Amino acid sequence: MSLPSLSARSHRIQPFHVMALLGRARELEAGGRDIIHMEIGEPDFPTAAPVRDAGARALADGHTGYLPAAGLPALREAIAGHYAARYGVQVDPGRILVTPGASGALVVAMAMLADPGRNVLLPDPGYPCNRNFAELVDAVPRAVRVDAGTDYQLTPALAEAACDESTAAMLVGSPGNPTGTLARAADLAGLGALAQRRGIGLVVDEIYHGLDYDGMPAQALIHAPDAVVVNSFSKYFGMTGWRLGWMVVPSDWVPVAEKIMQNLFISASTPAQHAALACFTERSLAIFESRREAFRQRRDFLLPALRELGFHIPGHPAGAFYLYADVSALCDDSFALARDLLEQAGVAVTPGLDFERTAPERHLRFAYTTDTDRLAEAVERIRRYLVAGG
Repeated sequence: MSLPSLSARSHRIQPFHVMALLGRARELEAGGRDIIHMEIGEPDFPTAAPVRDAGARALADGHTGYLPAAGLPALREAIAGHYAARYGVQVDPGRILVTPGASGALVVAMAMLADPGRNVLLPDPGYPCNRNFAELVDAVPRAVRVDAGTDYQLTPALAEAACDESTAAMLVGSPGNPTGTLARAADLAGLGALAQRRGIGLVVDEIYHGLDYDGMPAQALIHAPDAVVVNSFSKYFGMTGWRLGWMVVPSDWVPVAEKIMQNLFISASTPAQHAALACFTERSLAIFESRREAFRQRRDFLLPALRELGFHIPGHPAGAFYLYADVSALCDDSFALARDLLEQAGVAVTPGLDFERTAPERHLRFAYTTDTDRLAEAVERIRRYLVAGG
């Protein structure tokens, strides 16, 4: 007896190509090789002790049942307080919905905004899962090429040129993955105005907010107040494995988003939500700020070091923990280069194939999610590889 056919959707959704390299890296490590990991978009710091302690207390106190789909009321209020304290913007806690990671929020956003067959504008290069979130609801991801001329950010002019009668939404990330660049306030305002004029959705992914090194990023809730804004406890707050995020939606959309959330996942993790309350304490914020400074120092080391080796890194990577390098002066196949750096130099990086459709063979992403000493060793290994001619 044969298995039933899988959906066309399941075939359109693409895997992370870097996972094959990661699997090989783990094999090499199991065989005794020392591998420096610069491929994974996960902070190398453990969850801060106050947050871990709050999670342990939540478990000990029996906070293990379901919560309302929109999230723990105290956490929604704490997130609203965070917006007021950091950005000076007042957000009604009723507009904030707590989700299983930012991924959960992005799936809800796509389900709300994109009907089957309609297109969603996505910057290229960009976070690869966004294409798949659109595919999941049978929408059509439409890549819009962005480059150093716009600091790898979607602009109102580019979005206007890419829109048609089938466009349902546009999604931008600031700071962006894989480039680490920031959207300008004027562009967020222009995208918000375009969305209103055309009657389409604007989703702004702000999961790397807090990890910014040359001035605070523009806040979408100020410049495009009707946007759906997505954030996460994974990056700045260091809670990757807890799987917790949030979204801010226009007031009229709250019942719709809550209804979708009820059906998709009932509620986000209860212990994680109680733990996350500790993220906004003075003690925790001091830890997060010290870690942000460590990331800034890593960027300030790695950016000139890679440029000196011949990697062309245009734009201004002012946030997140990524550098997106044009490697065309060094090779004509970034996937092959990533493979060789792993096998021959013991350095794991991510090829452009995961992030873009336009010129993936020209690019590599470097994540500075390891300490500066290891980054320095990685740079030296890459230098030796290049001097040896690959």
